[in-house]
Amino acid sequence: MIYKYHRIFLVFLVFLGTPFTQLKAEEVLTWQDCIKEAAGNHPDLISAQESIKESQASKKITASSAFPQIDSNAAASTTKASGRSSDNYSFGATATQLLFDGLKTRNNVKAAQENIKAAQYNYKFTSSEVRLRLRTAFVDLLKAQELVNVVGDIVTIRRANFELITLRYESGLEHKGALLTAEANLAQANFELAQAKREIELAQRQLTKEMGRTEFRSMSVKADFKVIDSAKEKPDFETLVKNNPSLQQLIAQKNAAGFGIKSTYANFFPTLSGQAGANKSGSHWSAQNNEWNLGLMVSLPIFEGGLRLAQVSQAKAFFNQLQANERSTRDGIIVNLEQTWTSLQDAIETVEVQKKQLDAAEERAKIAEAEYATGFISYDNWTIIEDNLVSAKTRYLDAEANALFAEANWIQAKGETLEYAQ
Repeated sequence: MIYKYHRIFLVFLVFLGTPFTQLKAEEVLTWQDCIKEAAGNHPDLISAQESIKESQASKKITASSAFPQIDSNAAASTTKASGRSSDNYSFGATATQLLFDGLKTRNNVKAAQENIKAAQYNYKFTSSEVRLRLRTAFVDLLKAQELVNVVGDIVTIRRANFELITLRYESGLEHKGALLTAEANLAQANFELAQAKREIELAQRQLTKEMGRTEFRSMSVKADFKVIDSAKEKPDFETLVKNNPSLQQLIAQKNAAGFGIKSTYANFFPTLSGQAGANKSGSHWSAQNNEWNLGLMVSLPIFEGGLRLAQVSQAKAFFNQLQANERSTRDGIIVNLEQTWTSLQDAIETVEVQKKQLDAAEERAKIAEAEYATGFISYDNWTIIEDNLVSAKTRYLDAEANALFAEANWIQAKGETLEYAQ
């Protein structure tokens, strides 16, 4: 009975010594959970969304000049002369309507509409970039979690080897160099395990950032290392490039610049506006004197030192610049598509090769352990086989993670956004 209470007391002491954060249930996230949080919280997406709203407001500001502009006025004054004072009151309204400006306003509105499209495509491009960073952080954490398990297996292997060689050394069947090597291998494995555990928290913080969270919480991710978007059949890159948001953004900006050229040409035409007004004035606030006016106003600058010609040249140069950027971007996207697709296929095939090598290494290690225990092979040969098994385990994990990274880069190269299913 005393022994029973002693055990309970020891468990209680261990409980008190355990940090509270370790007792809390760790949050487990799926890929879809991460996408949902990033879509609503990521600051880059919020900024891109606000840029769309800014462009929409800019269009309304531009279009407002085509509508009637109505101003009201009211004034009151007192004048004193030769000892006498007089009051004067007036109030009224004036309306101005643009009738013709060489289609300048119309082209400015069309340019503003293209700028809205550019902002929308910029949002998609930002979403694509966020998806890549989010997926990379997700896979980093997934790999870090699995690495702890893999290195844990390696520690088990190294410890078993150390124990076996210790027995053989104590029995005089093995030299001290083998014992020290096994001890060093175990120490290296323990270090790599501690290092892998530290990498988990770093990966957690990176994923926290890419989800747009403002506070850090311990988490783990749940997924496998299966590549979904393998793209085994080589796609038509010429077709894929047409829907890329970065290219579509440049096209919209180029179209806006085209309307900008037309707008600058409109400066050579006169501006025609209609104007109407009504006023009341008098010596009392309830003014009785009625006034009204109605007329047309024509404006045409005669000489501005070559300003309008320079504006046209500037607009054309900007258009040509965007046209060249569009071509360069298109060519770059096609090359990137080819590169990322090739890398994805290489990564997928590497996983298959590394899996075969791991299976072979595991089987060879089982045989070698039995042979070493019975003295059929030397320590030097056995330790080479064991080292190959350890390397095969980490190479296979690296290959699996690299395949997921390659898939993420391929999806981003296509211009897919956070909403992409895979």
